[in-house]
Amino acid sequence: MLFQIVHSAGSAVYFVFFLLLLLASRVPRTNPGCGWWAAAIFVAFVARLAFLSVQADDAALAKLLYALLSVTEKLLLLIGTGKFFGAVLSNRTLTLSTLLMQLWLLSAHVFNYSAALYSSGLALFNAAFLLLVIITVWRGTAALYHGIKLTIVLTCSLLMLHWLLFVPISRVFYQDWRTVAFIIGTALVVMQYTALIAAVLSLFQKRLLDSESKALELAYKDPLTGLSNKRYVDALFGKALQLATRPHQFLALYYIDLDKFKPVNDQAGHKVGDLVLQQVAQRMQACLRSTDICARIGGDEFVVIATQLEQQSQAAEIAEKILQCLQQPYHIADNSYQLGASIGISLYPSHGTAFGDLLDKADTAMYQIKNAGRGGYRIYQPT
Repeated sequence: MLFQIVHSAGSAVYFVFFLLLLLASRVPRTNPGCGWWAAAIFVAFVARLAFLSVQADDAALAKLLYALLSVTEKLLLLIGTGKFFGAVLSNRTLTLSTLLMQLWLLSAHVFNYSAALYSSGLALFNAAFLLLVIITVWRGTAALYHGIKLTIVLTCSLLMLHWLLFVPISRVFYQDWRTVAFIIGTALVVMQYTALIAAVLSLFQKRLLDSESKALELAYKDPLTGLSNKRYVDALFGKALQLATRPHQFLALYYIDLDKFKPVNDQAGHKVGDLVLQQVAQRMQACLRSTDICARIGGDEFVVIATQLEQQSQAAEIAEKILQCLQQPYHIADNSYQLGASIGISLYPSHGTAFGDLLDKADTAMYQIKNAGRGGYRIYQPT
């Protein structure tokens, strides 16, 4: 009765794991190893059914079916582990080894090998494949949490020891040794496949986080220059104030519009214009401090936020530095282009405390310098 309960419970649990892994393998772009693991646990499920299909727990046919399916499960488990963890395995060699082992099991059944020899051969084969699983997991390149990899290695190690030590020892100390061995083995297999499902879910989580990170990057990055965009600056402006300003310090916002850029686009084409904009972004990043924020908010319009300023003269020095960087010739292929810039500046908190207010006043100052002849900078002054 206990024997049937053990195998009925084991079969039910294995079938649940099969369904979970099968469903996970149907998710688009799931690691192919998941499907192989689903096949492996399904074979283990069928192996348990083989024992339930006969009346006596020591029936020779049940033993043979279980042994044949057990080695098949280890083959599928190892192939799936190799695919999941990015290891290069010779599937042909592994399959041939499994077929040879199955032929040996058939010959043992036909010629009535001794129980000790039969069990030893099966235990050594399964232990060898579990050792290969351990090596594959440990050397694998899959980006998993270390704890998950360690759990898989640990459970496979315990299963390997179970085949090599507990099964022969239980023969000596337990009259109903097969039931005891199956109870321990079932618990270890459940732990093993739980760790494998955790590995699959971990990759799902990583995919979601990577997708979210990429979506945020697309939302907050200018695709042409790689600079931040207006949405990013607007979203994080309040946080930037908290982190980048201290008492008796102020912040300067620069609205930068390139001069003479339209003729480059009209005469040389938009492709050359894009290359010029990329060089502009590189120069601005190079000449600014690590605490400053630089963003592209329009075609040839940029915003810079300089933090931790203590004197208004520092704001002017940064503007002059930006102008010098942008006024150097731009070399594209065999041609050289000369640009300039008009820069409007607003100061926090003198000219406002919100990003929108500061941007509008810097924009006003920028148009004032453009109307005065372009090329230069001006700090916003109320009219």
